[in-house]
Amino acid sequence: MKRALFSALAAGLLLCLAQSPAAAQTATPNIAEKLQLCTGCHGEGGLPVNPDMPIIWGQNYYYLYVQLKDYAAGRRQNEVMTPIAAELSKEEQQALAKHFAEQPWPRTGFPAVEAAISQQAQRAMTAGACTECHLANLRGRSGIPRVSGQQPAYLEKTMLELKNKVRQNAPAKSSLFATFPDEDLKALAAYLATR
Repeated sequence: MKRALFSALAAGLLLCLAQSPAAAQTATPNIAEKLQLCTGCHGEGGLPVNPDMPIIWGQNYYYLYVQLKDYAAGRRQNEVMTPIAAELSKEEQQALAKHFAEQPWPRTGFPAVEAAISQQAQRAMTAGACTECHLANLRGRSGIPRVSGQQPAYLEKTMLELKNKVRQNAPAKSSLFATFPDEDLKALAAYLATR
């Protein structure tokens, strides 16, 4: 009798927990429609439709998640991404970041840069200590983005936005890039795309 009563109470408790708002919030959200929206710009095979959009397939999970949070909070502005991110729940932001982080980085085929541009970029990398955060392979970690193989137009645009404080969510990078001439940032973007 006691065993049957205990089993009934345990089953009832599990049923209540399964139907509670806290349990519902931990469930993985259905992001199929949101993925279609993402791939409309960022590409179904991982290559974005425009050269100044970032590759997000294979990007680091926590970096992607933080960028979605920053767009939603207005710390990073983009006429397309800001309203999209503002509509996402935290769970949807995390699910989207996880999905794209688990995809393979696409083959880009960006052409090699000339020797003079390579040398200019390497000097800039040394001066900026890029590998301290982005690592020797330039693939970053956790909240630090992969910059190796990223679209050169996107990299240049991002560095200039940080330098000119258009983008507000990485003040240390803004200070760093303010010390570089635009030509060095352009060379660096072209070089990083081929790494």
